[in-house]
Amino acid sequence: MRPEQWQRFKAAAKRQPLEGPVPVAFIVDCPWIPPYCGVRHRDYFFDPDTWFRCHLRVIQDFPEVIWFPSWWSEVGMGAEPSALGARLRFHDDRVPDVEALPVAVERLHEATAPDAVHDGFMALCLYRYEKLKHRIAEAGCCVPVVAARGPLTIASFVRGVTQLMEDIIDHPEQTLQLLELTTRLGIQWLQAQAQVLGEQVEGILVLDDLAGFIGRRHYLQFAHPFLKRYAEAFPPHWVKVFHNDASVKACLDLLPDTGFDVLNWGVETPMAEACQRIQGRMTLMGNVPPLDLGVRGTPEANYAAAWQALETAGDHPLILSFAGATTTGVSPENIRAIARAAQDFYHQRRSRAV
Repeated sequence: MRPEQWQRFKAAAKRQPLEGPVPVAFIVDCPWIPPYCGVRHRDYFFDPDTWFRCHLRVIQDFPEVIWFPSWWSEVGMGAEPSALGARLRFHDDRVPDVEALPVAVERLHEATAPDAVHDGFMALCLYRYEKLKHRIAEAGCCVPVVAARGPLTIASFVRGVTQLMEDIIDHPEQTLQLLELTTRLGIQWLQAQAQVLGEQVEGILVLDDLAGFIGRRHYLQFAHPFLKRYAEAFPPHWVKVFHNDASVKACLDLLPDTGFDVLNWGVETPMAEACQRIQGRMTLMGNVPPLDLGVRGTPEANYAAAWQALETAGDHPLILSFAGATTTGVSPENIRAIARAAQDFYHQRRSRAV
């Protein structure tokens, strides 16, 4: 991300007046970047120079879009789970597998909080930042946002997704203890990244699809207070982005009360419903379908969907994006079509206002 792009994203996130088209930003990481750049995933993860060149290339190839969070130092879903002891299996042609830990619920109280600086692959991710942050700055770019998984997602790598959902019903006290640990880990991981990168960091991205797997009552007990702690751990002026591309129907109107500024949500909730329930209290980031259109659709179809999203949102605070992350197989032509739609929509609206 270039500094001027960050200023536009930040203004949109904080719902401030913004000249020009609605910002176009896509969440991007290891499922999409290595195939686009023609490199092996193993090289992308373990060779800092390959990682640097790939990120610089996508920024240079798509000057019209904001890649978010930009220069994301990650190992797929594995940074936080690896610090808890989960096994990661790396491949040449896809993201790493992460095996859930076989920890009995009766022993969850024995788990100790990892060290976010030294444990697991978090140490490798921090090393990338330390090694390359000066090169990133010399390339005219910045790293304004750090990212972490949310408390339920991290917990799912300790218990497994299905078992965690059962634990919420059958073992609520132990589940809350586990979420205490994963919340502390997630916050400390964000803080560790910000410490390495320094004053350029002004935002966080928290990803937790599992908050959309539970109903409203359980969301209020097992998700909302922990997400709120993530947001409150960082200064009020920071930009706080929450990603959940599962269904957020049960909790959508509650999410603004967590303290997050931006919601990147999934296709299950249409734009009109999201705008109606959020009521301008968060900036929405979406809502072009990433699989049906981003991967399988034509540029014309992506352009039309982007236009419809802009038209439906109207004056609601919006950052145009996919309804989720930029997944494997999304074509460059479709990305450019969405960016072009934002430009054309702005110019048409402006000409009508004259």
